[in-house]
Amino acid sequence: MTNRALAYRSFGQPEEVLHLEAGEKGELAADAVRVTMRYSPVNASDLIPITGAYQHRITLPQIAGYEGMGIVTDAPAAYRHLLGRRVLALRGEGTWQSQVDIPAALAIPVPDNIDDRLAARGYINPLAAKLMLEHFSPACKDILITAAGSECAMLLGQWALRAGARSVTGIHRSPVHALKLEQCGITPVQEQESEAIGYYAARAGVVYDATGGRLAEKILELMPLTALFISYGLLSGEVFRAKHHLPKIHWFHVRQYLAAVGIHGWQQMFRDLWPLLAESYAHDARIFTLDEWKAALETYRTAGRTAKPLIELAC
Repeated sequence: MTNRALAYRSFGQPEEVLHLEAGEKGELAADAVRVTMRYSPVNASDLIPITGAYQHRITLPQIAGYEGMGIVTDAPAAYRHLLGRRVLALRGEGTWQSQVDIPAALAIPVPDNIDDRLAARGYINPLAAKLMLEHFSPACKDILITAAGSECAMLLGQWALRAGARSVTGIHRSPVHALKLEQCGITPVQEQESEAIGYYAARAGVVYDATGGRLAEKILELMPLTALFISYGLLSGEVFRAKHHLPKIHWFHVRQYLAAVGIHGWQQMFRDLWPLLAESYAHDARIFTLDEWKAALETYRTAGRTAKPLIELAC
């Protein structure tokens, strides 16, 4: 089977530097499994490295994509039980390609009750939400979330309530997200509602921020000095500065927590995560073929988007 991959050999805007390449996969390593991919989502964490933001730790050329799911089609003897199984293809090669080789011990089996389109996005956003809530507890606190229409923030809000948050307020940009936030138990506030933002910021016990920029600065100025501000993204494209020593800012990245997690811990995280994900609201998916990858990126950037773009890789 010819492997088709979205690769980049220089840094820049993804639409300009990504190219479809075709070739044959090499011999499978003794400790790896080969996954014939079905779907891989488009996330900010897929696109930002392509721009060169993390070029100090990226060696070119690279294949894009950090998560996705598929079927194990080749495996060494010790992992023959995975053949034909649906798995998440993580922490190996880039996932925006037809076939992905990953360390066999890190392959995450997908439960029967999780469909392909949800499983494909079962890593970056859900795991980030889960780890943030475990390390910065929302229990008995009023929670404020920015970029509330995003998939990660939507999960954060739902799971914060399950974890005992007194209330969850979500700041969003597009009016289309308000109803769904309300249905999830999250109080919606539009980004233009300065007075309301000030009201909820002044009462927040924990802020989970994916936006950065001026919004982050405004919240930091108004929130209680004893509260926590968790920064896990800069979707505005702008950094922010804190004018005071307090409130305390924590910078969250999933990779910080994976280094100390062994194989058992890695597998257990997903055993705990699947039931949460199965019971939670997630955006619908919109499917694009690999040849339609530019349209997938354009859709991802569309304001007010309510469906997650997934690239279908083995079609």
